[in-house]
Amino acid sequence: MKKMIFSVIASVMLVASCSKEHIVYQSGDLSVCVEAGDGWLHDYPLFLGIKKKNPPQVAIWVEDTDGRYVGTLYASKKIATQGWASAGGNRRKEALPYWCHQRGVVYDDGLYLPTKSQPLVDGMTGATPRETFDVRLVNKKGLRHFYVMVEVNHSIDFNERYSEYIKEGEPNYSGGSEGSGQPALVYRAEVNLDSAKTRYDAVLIGRSSADGTDGKLYEDLSGITSALSIVKQITVCVK
Repeated sequence: MKKMIFSVIASVMLVASCSKEHIVYQSGDLSVCVEAGDGWLHDYPLFLGIKKKNPPQVAIWVEDTDGRYVGTLYASKKIATQGWASAGGNRRKEALPYWCHQRGVVYDDGLYLPTKSQPLVDGMTGATPRETFDVRLVNKKGLRHFYVMVEVNHSIDFNERYSEYIKEGEPNYSGGSEGSGQPALVYRAEVNLDSAKTRYDAVLIGRSSADGTDGKLYEDLSGITSALSIVKQITVCVK
């Protein structure tokens, strides 16, 4: 695996917008701004009809232009540490499967996602912010032309296509009653530091495996509804 060429210099920063007015950047720094959409916070039932507004699971990483994984910049703490509160023993392989498979790290149980005993490095993780957030990065060496990838997903985001009642092994199964519902969505920004551009907008390029059994990218987004409103916009800026 290639050594990661970026490092997270500051913790994930909450910002009211992507103006970066509260973050000090140096020339050549990069930032990834994930702007929350109307569906960023999702109702998660607790008990007696009480619901909690939960943010999505998010992973941000870098790939070269051949699609090879370079390094993770940020991953939500639940998936990075197996900190699921009510998963009923489900390791949630369907949460962010594209990122997991791109990393290519297989754990003792044969799955591609971190475990409690082997979590992702602390400096790369954190609780998903409840609003728009910005990650400050420093390009330490090397790549001039690369992709910044973002994968997002809500738990129990069920709809008609991805129902909680679909059984394992049936089409569109997505983890059952404590699973994802609609599969994770994958965004990509192509960054070329040899160009004159200083801003790159990420585009939605597909969805992940609904049940997390593979690391393929699926371009067919039919059946995706509310998940499309999780993210409003993702931008990568060069300072």
